[in-house]
Amino acid sequence: MFDLQGFHEAKDVADAVQALTANPNAEIISGGTDVLIRVREGKDAGKVLVSIKNIEEIKGVKLLDNGDLFIGAGTCFTHLTNDPLVQKHIPMLGEAVDTVGGPQIRNMGTIGGNICNGATSADSAAGMQVLNAIVCLTGPNGERRVPISEFYTGPGKTVREQNEVCTGFLIKKEDYEGFSGKYIKYGKRKAMEIATLGCAVMVKLDKEKKHIEEVRLGYGVAAPTPIRCPKAEESLKGAACTDTERIENYVNIALTEVRPRSSWRASKEFRLQVISELAKRALKEAIVLQGGQINA
Repeated sequence: MFDLQGFHEAKDVADAVQALTANPNAEIISGGTDVLIRVREGKDAGKVLVSIKNIEEIKGVKLLDNGDLFIGAGTCFTHLTNDPLVQKHIPMLGEAVDTVGGPQIRNMGTIGGNICNGATSADSAAGMQVLNAIVCLTGPNGERRVPISEFYTGPGKTVREQNEVCTGFLIKKEDYEGFSGKYIKYGKRKAMEIATLGCAVMVKLDKEKKHIEEVRLGYGVAAPTPIRCPKAEESLKGAACTDTERIENYVNIALTEVRPRSSWRASKEFRLQVISELAKRALKEAIVLQGGQINA
C-alpha cells in the first residue's frame, strides 16, 4: 500500500498551482512511474499528491504560428515518439524517449516528469539540451521560462519550485530547422535499462553537405546533471565532414568537459571510453542523416 496523506485531482493548471501552494507537503504526480516508486519505498511517504494527469491543455505537440514547437509536459513518451510534428522536425527526440523502459512505462511516463525529476540518466535530457529547449513553469506569480541549460542545479535537483507546474517545453524554430540529430543510449541490455550513458548530437551542414556549420553535443550520465560540451562544439565549426583529425580533436576536447563518476553500472574509466566513442558515432550518423559524406 501507498502511504499518502491525501490526493487531489487538478482540473487545470491554476487548480494544481493552488493546491500545491496551499500544502507545502504536496507534490505533483502525472504518469506516476517515478513518484509512486518513491512513495512505495518510503522516500516520499506521507505526501499529498496533486495529479495533473488529466489536464488536456498540457498534452500534445503544437507548431506555433512563428514556427516554434511547443511540447506539452503531460505528453507521454509513446505519443511523443509517434507525433507527426516530432517525426518531421525533431525525430531524434522521439527516438530518444522510445528507449525509455518498456511499452507500459512509455504509455504512462511523460516528458515533463522525465525532465523535472532532474535525473542525469533521463533519456530525453541530452536531446533537450542540444535542442536548446526552454522549460515553461507556471506558479502563483504567473509563468516563467527557463533555458534547459539553467534548469538543473544538481543530481535530482532543478530550479522548479514546489508550487510550480511545468506546463511544457518550447523549442525555437532556429534550434531545429536545418539540423539533423542522433541520440545513442548505452546500456547493458537493449530494453528496460537505465542509461549507463546517453549522447545526443545535432548537426547543420552547408549547402554542399561537405562542411559542418554547427554542431551540438549533449550527454546524460557524463556529469552530475545533463550537459553540453561547448568547447568541443566550437572546435568543429567549418570542418570538413571527412576531416578525421578535426573529429578526433573534437572527441578529445569533449573528454575535458565531462565529469563522469564510477557507479555500480560502470566505472568512470569505462564511461570515458563510451563518451568518446558515442561522440564520434553519433556525429557521423547525424552527418549521414543530413546527406553528408564521411570517412567510414
